[in-house]
Amino acid sequence: MNKSLTQKIARYGLGTFLVVAGIGHLTFARKEFQAQVPDWVPISKDDTVVYSGFAEIALGAALILAPAKQRSKVGKIAAAFFTAVFPGNIAQYKDHRDGFGLDTDGKRLARLFFQPVLVAWALKSTEKG
Repeated sequence: MNKSLTQKIARYGLGTFLVVAGIGHLTFARKEFQAQVPDWVPISKDDTVVYSGFAEIALGAALILAPAKQRSKVGKIAAAFFTAVFPGNIAQYKDHRDGFGLDTDGKRLARLFFQPVLVAWALKSTEKG
């Protein structure tokens, strides 16, 4: 498989993942996502989840629909978003909060190692030539 097709599949996959996660923020997984919001965030957990859900839907759509000359920029924005929400994953681990089946410290710790994968996925699937 050539690099262009691999990137397209990876970009569409990540975009779809973000749109579904964003919809989950607004509907079926709203409570689960609240477990990841650190106590120090200055707005309510529910508002944080809703706003981040809108951001994920927008980012996912942008990954899928952005013209070629904008993809790298969108990938960098998605990577920055994944970096910005990482403190939520740390808070979930540190505060022993269950969510999405992460009901042990070991599972919550393992989840921390997935965030860099998302950052790399966003960057690699959108890098130029």
